[in-house]
Amino acid sequence: MAPKFTLRVLLAIAALSGTAAAVPAQDYPSKPITVMVGLAAGGITDVTARLYAEAVAKITGQRVTVENRTGAGGGVAAAAVQNAAPDGHTLLVFSGSQHATVPAVSTATYEPVKGFSPITYLFNSVVVLTVPADSPANTMKELHDWGRKKQGGLTFGTPGLGSPSHLLGAKILLADKVPYESVHYRGGNPMMADLVTGRVDFSWPTLNTSRALIAEKKLRALALDADKRWDRLPDVPTLDELGFGKEKVASWFALAGPAGMPPALVNRIRDLFIQASKDPELQKRLGENGVPIVSSTPQEMGKAMEQEWETMQQLVKTLNIRQQ
Repeated sequence: MAPKFTLRVLLAIAALSGTAAAVPAQDYPSKPITVMVGLAAGGITDVTARLYAEAVAKITGQRVTVENRTGAGGGVAAAAVQNAAPDGHTLLVFSGSQHATVPAVSTATYEPVKGFSPITYLFNSVVVLTVPADSPANTMKELHDWGRKKQGGLTFGTPGLGSPSHLLGAKILLADKVPYESVHYRGGNPMMADLVTGRVDFSWPTLNTSRALIAEKKLRALALDADKRWDRLPDVPTLDELGFGKEKVASWFALAGPAGMPPALVNRIRDLFIQASKDPELQKRLGENGVPIVSSTPQEMGKAMEQEWETMQQLVKTLNIRQQ
C-alpha cells in the first residue's frame, strides 16, 4: 500500500527539495571546471574559451581547464558534455551553426537541442576571405572567375564541417555558381598551414587566425564578413558591399552544459561568464582580434539553438553537404 502524506508533510518535502536544488548554485563551483572545445588549439573558439576560463578562475578562485577534444566536427566534445553530470562542472563552448550541422549531416552521438542546457552567448565570429600570397586572384570576383576555369574548381579549406565559415563560403559559391571541393580540418591552425603553402586555394578564417599572416603578406585578404570595414584592413570590402550580404550565416558562439541543470545553477554560471566578459585583458585581446563580445539569457539562447537546428537541416539539403 502506498504511504499517505498530509498536506503539511508534502509542503515540507517541497521546501526541502527547493533548498536542495538551490545548494549547487550557491556553492558553485565546488571543484575544478572543465570547458570542452571540439576544435584544435589555437583557433578562435579555443583562444576565446581560454580567455573566459582565466577570467572565471580569477573570479571564483577555482581552477578552470579548457580541454580540446577534437573529432566529428565538434561532435566528440558535444557528446562528452551531453553525457556529463548536470552539475555545471563540465561545459561546452561551441559554434551554434556547427553544433546543429553535424547531426544534420549524419548520425551524431548527441542531441543538438534536447541534450543541453543553454547558458549564454559568448561572442560572434568575424571571418575574412583569404588566399595564398601567390594566388592569381586579387578580388573575390577574380577568385570566382578563376574557379570557373580551373579544372575541378576551387579547393576550399574550412576549420570544420558545418563551421560558420564553411557554410558562409559554400552559400556564396553556390549563389555565384562556382565549382569547388571542401577540405575540412580540425580547427583553424591546421587549415591555415595548408592555406599559406597553397594546398588549398582559399578559406574564410577568423580575423584572430589570419590577421598576422595577412600583415606579413603571407596571405591576401579579399573580403570581410562584418557590418563594416575593419580599421586594420581598410581596403578590404564587406560582403554587403560585394552584393553577398544575404548569404550570411549565424556566427554566434555560446556556452552550454548537459541537459537537466537546475535553472538557478544555469543562471549562476551565466552571471559568472558575463562578469568574466568584463575582464580588461579579455576585452583587450578580443578587441585586438576583431571579436565582438555578446551575451543572452538562457531562454534566448535556447530559442536560437532550436531555430539553428531547423535552419541547418534545410541548409544541408540546399547545399548538398555530406559527411566526408
